Amino acid sequence: MSIARSAVHRSICFATLACLTLPTLLPAQKKSLDAKAEKKAESAYGPQPAQESLDLTMYQRIREEGLRHSHVMEFAGALNDGIGPRLTGSPNMAKANAWTRDTLTKIGLENAHLEDWGEFGMGWQQINTWVRMVSPDPEPLWAQAAPWSPPTKGPITADAVYVELQDEASLDKFKGKLSGKIVLLGAMRATPDITDPLFTRYTPEQLKEMEGPQASRAGAYPIAERLRLAALRTKALKLMVDEGVVAIITPSRDGSSGGGTGIIFDDNGANLIRGAQTRENAVTIPNAVMVVEQYNRLGRLLQNKVPVTLELNIETKTTGDHEHGFNTVAEIPGTDPKLKDEVVMVGGHLDSWISGTGATDNGAGSVVAMEAVRILKTLGIKPRRTIRIALWSGEEQGLYGSLGYVKTHFGDFEPSRTPDPAGTPSFMSRNHGPLKTTKEWETLDAYYNLDNGTGMVRGVYTQGNFAIAPIFKQWIAPLADLGVSTITTRDTGGTDHLAFDAVGLPGFQFIQDPMDYATRTHHSNMDTVDRLHATDLEEAAVVEAIFLYNTSEREAMMPRKPFPHPENEKQLSAPIEGIYPNATGPADTTH
Repeated sequence: MSIARSAVHRSICFATLACLTLPTLLPAQKKSLDAKAEKKAESAYGPQPAQESLDLTMYQRIREEGLRHSHVMEFAGALNDGIGPRLTGSPNMAKANAWTRDTLTKIGLENAHLEDWGEFGMGWQQINTWVRMVSPDPEPLWAQAAPWSPPTKGPITADAVYVELQDEASLDKFKGKLSGKIVLLGAMRATPDITDPLFTRYTPEQLKEMEGPQASRAGAYPIAERLRLAALRTKALKLMVDEGVVAIITPSRDGSSGGGTGIIFDDNGANLIRGAQTRENAVTIPNAVMVVEQYNRLGRLLQNKVPVTLELNIETKTTGDHEHGFNTVAEIPGTDPKLKDEVVMVGGHLDSWISGTGATDNGAGSVVAMEAVRILKTLGIKPRRTIRIALWSGEEQGLYGSLGYVKTHFGDFEPSRTPDPAGTPSFMSRNHGPLKTTKEWETLDAYYNLDNGTGMVRGVYTQGNFAIAPIFKQWIAPLADLGVSTITTRDTGGTDHLAFDAVGLPGFQFIQDPMDYATRTHHSNMDTVDRLHATDLEEAAVVEAIFLYNTSEREAMMPRKPFPHPENEKQLSAPIEGIYPNATGPADTTH
């Protein structure tokens, strides 16, 4: 969330869907629309029982298989240690797709296959990166290639220059002074004392507070500032290309602890330009990201007029300019003649960044989903509805895999009639036209996602689906001893359930203990199998398996949120005479 989780801009992308309000309607218009909506809801989902029918014997069987015979750490070792980091489009990502497809087939799932969601960009792989200070004092330095960096074509030695980006005027003084230099690009990072623990679990008080209403998202999203900084970085990059800079080093971004922990956070924050994976946006200067403490030493030396000479070698390779992204998909077919065409899904994203092995983000969520379906298959369960697992790619760059799957299978929004401000990147767009759905949209019952690291599952975010909260509350009551206690109607962003929620489908993310996800492992070189907690993942798989089973066996489909209603989109997009004479759709009340 799966962006210091890229969550900020991903949440903004979809926030409009949960926050839209409808324009005031005339009584006759409102009555007509309400009647159609009620008819649609009744025919698609049926009445919801006040009391859920729980098969506690099945709860017990799932627990015993998942806690006594778990394969989750076996899967985790094969995926993260055996294959390693899985940047979308890379050779390792292709290995992960193939391994998960073949493993799901061995488990006994049917129709295990890869689904192409479209062109991604360059296939890229880091082979080796090293940096050392030659003078004034020899020292090995910790750095990794930034994603999609070109190679240096062997070791290079050059003087360093410190460039702190502030505004265009700050760049002008470097004109004519950068040829043949290694540029330290970006301000030195603060390294405050770490006064809070790096590792935490939710307290009972925090979980209880989470059950309350969501805090208001006050303040405007700083699109203008983001655009200004992006434009400044683009201008700086052009200057460095024109001047013949031989390499660029940037400081590692801060973690939630404030930085200065000797960790390399190497993700989209290290990119010199958005969309660097495409050949047309490719950065042509070799570039790497360095731990904060060592970057700061170099910066202080240069600020104090001490010449610094560096030697570095960035060895990378590309496997093509037009690599496609793929999702791994497999299923346990439904058996009820009336319900077998309806589908309940579970998933996580397979792709990762490059500096670690992607164990907590999101190898953990992927192997938990695999273990959940393994449990059900091992128990010989023949679900009424079809149970489908999907393991996504392209999540880290913008939910590409899940968005592509949803667009193909369920529906998409038509382009907005109102253009975005000039220069607004697509990921910041808050506009959309009417939703056009497919027949499959009517048959997707629910999608469950896990993508917040290795922590124990503590409950579920319902994404503002108030009708589903009492259902989940009954489901988790027998799981209290596993620490599952909290159902919150709050929404959460940053990962693949948003692709489903965006088109009005029930998509949910589980609540997990924070652990050291935000402070140490998220997108960092510390994201390895060592940070996984086996017991937490075993229990998470049990919870997922129970949610899948319960969803597959209910007589009624899961309730959906009331908006968007595809059957109403045409009417709502039309001007409403006498009330909004110039209206072109729902009032713009997004935040």
